[in-house]
Amino acid sequence: MTAITDPAPSTFTSSPSYTLGVELEFQTLDTETLNLAPLAPVLLDTAPAILRPRITHEWIRSILEIRTGICNSVRDVENDLLQTCSMAEELAADNNCLLFAASLHPFAKSADQVLTKNVRYERIMEELQIVGRRFISQGFHVHVGMIDGDTAVKVCDKIQPYLPIFLALSTSSPFFQGQDTGLMSYRTKLFEALPLAGIYDEIGDWNSFLNDITMLQGAGVIESVKDLWWDARPHPVFGTLEIRACDLPVQFADILGLTALIQCFIACLAETSTPVSSCNQQFLRWNKWQAVRYGLDGKFIDPIGFLGGGNMTFREAVRRLVQKMQPMTERFASERYIKMIDRILEQGTGADVQRRVYAKHGDFQHVIKQLHETFWA
Repeated sequence: MTAITDPAPSTFTSSPSYTLGVELEFQTLDTETLNLAPLAPVLLDTAPAILRPRITHEWIRSILEIRTGICNSVRDVENDLLQTCSMAEELAADNNCLLFAASLHPFAKSADQVLTKNVRYERIMEELQIVGRRFISQGFHVHVGMIDGDTAVKVCDKIQPYLPIFLALSTSSPFFQGQDTGLMSYRTKLFEALPLAGIYDEIGDWNSFLNDITMLQGAGVIESVKDLWWDARPHPVFGTLEIRACDLPVQFADILGLTALIQCFIACLAETSTPVSSCNQQFLRWNKWQAVRYGLDGKFIDPIGFLGGGNMTFREAVRRLVQKMQPMTERFASERYIKMIDRILEQGTGADVQRRVYAKHGDFQHVIKQLHETFWA
């Protein structure tokens, strides 16, 4: 079959006021074994009409993506997800399924997973082979509306050195196929095995982005912008900057806190006239590795001085960022949501919680049960 290449985007859909969209990729588990189960197609087929616009399939059949509509505030995100996730949980229960939030299932085997029937997914799997078969992770993506393409690209370039901060706050994938990986976010390393994934080159401006897309499509490297699996990327159709670096947090409050902090930071960078400062990619890779390996206990080097420069722990970097975002926090009336970050700093991320529960009980099923019971806490 000849692949059909989507036309390169020529325009950027303007999205003023830093509107939000959030995507959560939930695992679908068998309620008895608590193993991954290919139940997403069943849920999609049996979903009520009101729910169908908010859920969709993903790479493998044991992932159900839940997504918000266009939201004007984090409060809107909260209300949207409360309604949608609650309906999705009821639907799952009716089908002997449990929805589970974490970026990797602790003991499921990649060889057991079933690919979603989709021409694009089948093409990608044929290309990736074992790399694709091992990629059974789940993510958390935040879209923030941008006024134009140049602004989206400018912020995409500016934010890259600080994306590891959001990863450190969200880590939730320490276990893989029944083993402790020794990492806080093994999802990130699985993801980085994909082509065109992770850290990206400085883009420049909207025309440079268009030229890059056209060149890559013309050479047959990509079919569309969706084939760029960067940690952040402009989304021309939605008119957003999409942040893709995070693990999926294990608690609803963590999702809201991170969404609020991301919105504030992107708005700040969009309205800051300081030009993009080039950053040595070795610093980018080091900071990202520290977040992957140690989470909030890792070391962060502030390579361009936005947080005051120097070396610090990720906890200190988060505190400095939250403090610097105070004016934006007040502007967006996000104080309650930003306070949710404090709980992560005090009690740890989903990776910390999973390790603590497993150390106490030595049972992955107990880990899943406890995390599922505390998702709404």
